[in-house]
Amino acid sequence: MISRAAALCSRRRCGAPLERGAAPAGIPVIASAEIHTMTAQQPLAYDALVELAAADPAVVGLVLKGSRAHDGMITRHSDHDVYVVIADDATTGLTRFAGHRAAELDLVVVSLTEFRAAGMPGFERYALARAQVVLDRLDGGIARILADKARLGADEAFRDASGRLDAYANSLYRSVKNHRDGQALAARLDAADSIRYLLELLFALDPRPRPYNKYLKWELDRHPLPGWDTDVLLRAVDRISATGDVSLQRHLFTLVEAAAREAGHGEVLDAWGADLDLMRPQ
Repeated sequence: MISRAAALCSRRRCGAPLERGAAPAGIPVIASAEIHTMTAQQPLAYDALVELAAADPAVVGLVLKGSRAHDGMITRHSDHDVYVVIADDATTGLTRFAGHRAAELDLVVVSLTEFRAAGMPGFERYALARAQVVLDRLDGGIARILADKARLGADEAFRDASGRLDAYANSLYRSVKNHRDGQALAARLDAADSIRYLLELLFALDPRPRPYNKYLKWELDRHPLPGWDTDVLLRAVDRISATGDVSLQRHLFTLVEAAAREAGHGEVLDAWGADLDLMRPQ
């Protein structure tokens, strides 16, 4: 189903490449003074933004992220989180909207170069990896930038997986040791900490950015991790986070250890020496 805003964009041939400095046929360029008048009267709405972007030849891309880019995740509280991507050598009145935040619309205005770098690396990477293209005047170039953010490079993935594996083992070891020593709260807290590193490790092994917690189940339901049963993994994550179940932590570690060694990370594990015995099933 095409949203009203997407339909507006489609009718204006938003995906079609334009000559630099030219507006889409039949659509006047909206001057910055008109934009200022409109925003002074009322907050900018999403549909209005799409129309403005379609009419502005400086805009090379419009990208929607967040819950509205994740099928089935929209609630009555969902706003529109949007990137407006401007050609590097262009000027536009839309820059006055940079940082715009309202109940319906959160807006980021960036140059094309800045957009390529967004989340590379950084917290924003997953949001852009699953974002939707609303407008692409680069013959698919905006979509390709998003696709690049959705996959980790080989060196990056190996480095990230190595670091997360060590951090996961550290939190797991501390949790099991604290449980052994009668430190129940510390054991549960360390177990919960370990889940963060576990998930970052498993997604790096795929290799792709880890989703935000809100979208973890959404992501795994639609894009399962190879070699892992989604339901079993999510139940383990849920129980360990809530209870710090040591026997389940140890069982899960055997699966993680096998996957990590197969991916070439045995050296990280071997550095733990005899401490590995405490992490494995007794």
